[in-house]
Amino acid sequence: MKYSKATNYALHTMLFLAVATPNKLVSVHQLAEWQKVSPTYLSKILTKLVKEGMIDSSSGANGGYSLKSNWEDISFLDIIHAIEGKSSLFDCCLNEEPECLIKQTMLSAEEKMEDELKSQKLVELAKKIKVDI
Repeated sequence: MKYSKATNYALHTMLFLAVATPNKLVSVHQLAEWQKVSPTYLSKILTKLVKEGMIDSSSGANGGYSLKSNWEDISFLDIIHAIEGKSSLFDCCLNEEPECLIKQTMLSAEEKMEDELKSQKLVELAKKIKVDI
């Protein structure tokens, strides 16, 4: 199982914004430089996070991105769903078989993983990082 690089960048971006102080505007160039990724590529990721209501964007010379006021409630799973969508990781090749034991096992494992990711809040990780940005 592997999440996309976009999810990796989204999780790191959200953490960076949380540590940078939630109300501070951070430019896409700062975020891209910090992660050594193209600003154009990162902009696409940021657009998804804006659409999901996790961050605000402000355009103009002093524009940038900042976390929404409810950012303390954002979990890892919320960020992952914003980028990857909410589809199951497992597709059973026997779709006509509702009692597929393999599908039941895989979905049960996926639910446990999602519960763990849902319990991991961005704010808790941000509290562990002591950096001046």
